[in-house]
Amino acid sequence: MKTTIAIPNYKGRKLLEQNLPSIVYAGADEVLINDDFSEDGSVQYIKDNFPQVKLLLSDKNKGFIASVNKLFDQAEGDVVVLLNNDVLVEKDFLKPLLVHFKDEDVFAVNCHEKEEGYSEAFWKDGFFEYKRGQEQKNVHKSSWASGGSAAYNKKIWQSLGGFDKLFHPFYWEDVDLSYRAIKAGYNILWEPRARVKHQHETTIKKFFKQRYIRWIQQRNQLLFIWKNISDKKLLLEHKLALIKRLCSMGLGY
Repeated sequence: MKTTIAIPNYKGRKLLEQNLPSIVYAGADEVLINDDFSEDGSVQYIKDNFPQVKLLLSDKNKGFIASVNKLFDQAEGDVVVLLNNDVLVEKDFLKPLLVHFKDEDVFAVNCHEKEEGYSEAFWKDGFFEYKRGQEQKNVHKSSWASGGSAAYNKKIWQSLGGFDKLFHPFYWEDVDLSYRAIKAGYNILWEPRARVKHQHETTIKKFFKQRYIRWIQQRNQLLFIWKNISDKKLLLEHKLALIKRLCSMGLGY
């Protein structure tokens, strides 16, 4: 079973300097980076310091979803470990992830991000919500696989069509893919021994205003619900909740 570590990068040279050394020597068969038209010296840094890294280049900035889908198209591994450029991995984090892919029904395995456990998803007050559960010592089923630090079965990823461009530029694309995978009968796990440190939203907050980020989060939550939820009772509950939210929050929502 061949393994690829895949990293989407946009203007992340400083993050690569901090995190890439630990990733390159983690033991994967291939380390693949797609640079999404950075202008901060990221490409030259990779070329000068890590010639063993396979480098893909975008001819213009296409965003996170397009960058990740491109990485999966080009990855040679049967298992692709998708990491954001703001993730620092611990030694031997890879082995505990890979053992689970002996089971052909496993779609993805989440890494253990510091102080965070498996993920939970639930329907609440007319909306689909998700959150991180508590840290545990044992492997646990998870409701979604993080687009920032998780390993995926490439064959299943491709059969599901990868991240949906509907959610461009970011947020909810990984929840959507995970929901479709579970609906198709596959499993998603959380592995406590695969420890990583993730500096969440380092890139997003650097290039986008908080108001815009919040707007995208809310919009993509709605798009996810409208795309995936087919139960008539839940849809009616959602419509009523949406009207209530619009009336209470105003048209800005």
